[in-house]
Amino acid sequence: MSNVYERFGLRPIINASGPSTRLSGAIMAPEVAAAMAAASQWCVDIAELQATACGIIAKHTGAEAGYVTSGAAAGLLLSTAACVTGLDPSKMNRLPDTTGMKNRVIMARSHRNFYDHAVRSAGIELVEIGIADRYSGAGVRDAEPWEYAAAIDDDTAAIVYVAYAHTQPDLVSVVEVAHAAGVPVIVDAAGQLPPASNLRRFIAEGADLVCFSGGKTIAGPQASGILAGRRDLIEAAALQHLDLDILWDQWNPPAGLIDKSHLPGAPHHGIGRPCKVGKEEIVGLLTALELFVEEGDDARHARWLAHMQALVEATGSIRGASVELRNDPKRATIPAVHVVLDEEVIGKSALDVVRELQDGEPGIAANPTYHRDGVVAFGPLCLKEGEAGVVGARLREVLGV
Repeated sequence: MSNVYERFGLRPIINASGPSTRLSGAIMAPEVAAAMAAASQWCVDIAELQATACGIIAKHTGAEAGYVTSGAAAGLLLSTAACVTGLDPSKMNRLPDTTGMKNRVIMARSHRNFYDHAVRSAGIELVEIGIADRYSGAGVRDAEPWEYAAAIDDDTAAIVYVAYAHTQPDLVSVVEVAHAAGVPVIVDAAGQLPPASNLRRFIAEGADLVCFSGGKTIAGPQASGILAGRRDLIEAAALQHLDLDILWDQWNPPAGLIDKSHLPGAPHHGIGRPCKVGKEEIVGLLTALELFVEEGDDARHARWLAHMQALVEATGSIRGASVELRNDPKRATIPAVHVVLDEEVIGKSALDVVRELQDGEPGIAANPTYHRDGVVAFGPLCLKEGEAGVVGARLREVLGV
């Protein structure tokens, strides 16, 4: 038996797409897997472990505090809940019933995506602003700062800002408007690494809470994420996430994470309780974060680029296809390979090729994002040594070479 999945009758895939949840996330470094295995052999107070994580995350993000979540989407749920309830246990106990609370969350229409279901799950009313003409092709404008200002009222709990390179308006402008009205800003930065400097960027630009994925470029456990931000909001998030089945007089959480003097009593299990994160994920995430920062952008980019260069070499020249290496010399993005098809010459669509790679032997996951443009894309993040050559050889077979 060459791998554990064969024991269950499953066929592993070569992931030449990227660390999406659907494809089970990143490949963890041996050090991360070893740390998780070691953590599994002991019991520890989870609040104490999260308090330690709080300090480590704060160190790497520049935030007042930090917390390990079960993923970026869980971070969005906890962030929203924290902004709605603050440190009021009675409000925490009522979620997702937000009657009488600050329960409106503002979001630009161009920022909407599947993951904002996590925000809505807290029981809030999502208020959309702006018309993204630049996406529809009808114009060049998007949401603007004044539109956020106009939407804020006494019931506004937060603004959610989804960070991408193309996001408009800029975060600093949104923060300025929000903070002038006393409204916190939550940043969804799930996939905004690299560069590693983005760990600090959003806090430096004034965000109150920032959510990162732990299972993508950080290459931590797939069911992990980072929440960083204001200490009071991290405290509120922790209170709505931790197992609180403990007597008040017995409960002694670390004050650096939860200060009991702030509370009249402990809340019930919170709305984030189903988003449990175990000791293994916390230790694995912290280990992966330290490795990510230590490796640095240049070394990481060089490692990724080597996989993509190997894929280009293994694919070679194919009639009816152009094999293009996409590489940003600024090291700010992830290198990729785009195979641009002349679908009439090849006799197959890009989606046909993606499906044949997926369903063949070995199973290979390619990125179908650009299939309508006749492009099959490949990425390096989940490739192991030697797999790029396998992908290139299989691609030649599928394209009839």
